[in-house]
Order: sequence, then C-alpha cells, then structure tokens
Amino acid sequence: MPRRPIMTLLVAVLATLGTDAVAAATRLYEMRVYEAAAGKLEALHARFRDHTVGLFAKHGMTNVGYFVPEGDNPRRRLVYFLAFPDRAAREASFQAFLSDPAWQAARDASEREGKIVERIESTLLATTDYAPELVLPQAKGPRVFELRTYRAPPGRLPALNARFRDHTLGLFAKHGMTNVVYWNAAPGEPAADILLVYLLAHASPAAAKASFGAFRQDPDWIAARTASEQRAGGSLTEATGGVVSEFLVPTDYSPLR
Repeated sequence: MPRRPIMTLLVAVLATLGTDAVAAATRLYEMRVYEAAAGKLEALHARFRDHTVGLFAKHGMTNVGYFVPEGDNPRRRLVYFLAFPDRAAREASFQAFLSDPAWQAARDASEREGKIVERIESTLLATTDYAPELVLPQAKGPRVFELRTYRAPPGRLPALNARFRDHTLGLFAKHGMTNVVYWNAAPGEPAADILLVYLLAHASPAAAKASFGAFRQDPDWIAARTASEQRAGGSLTEATGGVVSEFLVPTDYSPLR
C-alpha cells in the first residue's frame, strides 16, 4: 500500500480515538433516588415504564439502569442512573423534557389523586479512569446488583482510586464478582474530593457474601490494603459511614439488568 494512504488512515484513527477520549472525559452520569408517596410506588413505576423512560430518550438522555432495593422496600425507593454527553447537555435535556407537553400530560394524569413522589435526591457522577466500559442494553440473566458508596477522608481519594485501579478490581473479579461501573462525584460537586460510587453484580446476595468473605481473606488484598494505608497514613475510608452497601434488583424497564 502506498505510504500516503497509510498515513491518512493513521491520522483518521488517531482523530477518532481523540474524539472518544474527549467524550469519555466529559461524559456525565446522574444517580437519582426517588421516594414514592405511600401506596404510589407502582404508579411511579408505571409512569416511568409507559412515559418517562421514552421521553428521557427523546430528549437526549441515556437511560442506564432502574432499580429497587432487594427485599423489603419500606421507603418505597426507586434508584436510577442517567447519562449525558456533558453538563450543558444535561441542563438542555431536562429543560426540554420538563417543557414537553407529553411529559406534562403524563405527570398530571398520574397525579390526579395526589403527588406520587415525596422526595428526590440527585448526585452527579463522572466515570473513573479504571471503570469497565458500560455497554447498554445489558441483560445477563437473573442477578442482583450491589451499590457501594465510599467516602474517603480529606486528601485520600486519589489513594483509594489507585488501590481500586491497581488491586481491588482484579481481586473482585478473581473472587467471582462482576465489576459493572465506577464513578467519582463529578468535578465541582460538593463531594468531588471524597466520593467513590460503584456497582457490582452477583448471582445473589448469598453469592456476594461468599465472594466478599473470600476477598477479605485473600493475602493479596490484605497486602494491598496494608500498603495503601501505610502510605496514606491511615484508612482510605471514613470510620463512620465510610462504606455503605445496598443490594438492588433491576426493574422490568431497566436497560441494565
């Protein structure tokens, strides 16, 4: 092949890789947690299933996953994740969604007998550099997801990320856990320097317990944890509330299942 076409092809490939890298660096995720009004959780599911998910997509939002807590759900929680190209796209998408007559009609119809959502929490997230690629839709049979939230002491989030990047992900996989996605709080968010949020997948809560039991006894994990804490001058997670775990099951309308 002549030299010029080869160089032209190489430049084109590099340009594509550069675009992908920029897109990955600016991509924004949002974790939203809803608490439904008493007796209204099924109505909330119906509104998402029949209207909201499609309207989100219509207005440029990527539906990532929709979940409820495994087992009892006394607070009637719905936990879901969206993705956007960047912050500006998020703002534009939500403005268009909220102004959409189809959304307004669906909202009003679902709330004829009162509000169906009591509380909404939102956390903006950015993918870590060691997160696996999140491909959607994804359905891999019956499984349970584990949402784990870590809070690092001030100044220790880089060390926590390094431990996950260099050791923890590989050891999780070694012990039968599926690494789904890893996020830090997005730049500019209040918890941007302390928060790590990630999703694992397991065959069941019992399988998760067995996997973590083996992981915690693994000499490689013990060595990695000890070395990382010695370098940092202490634990990489806060003593109180530093690690929170919740098992989630996907709804029937969740792309990630």
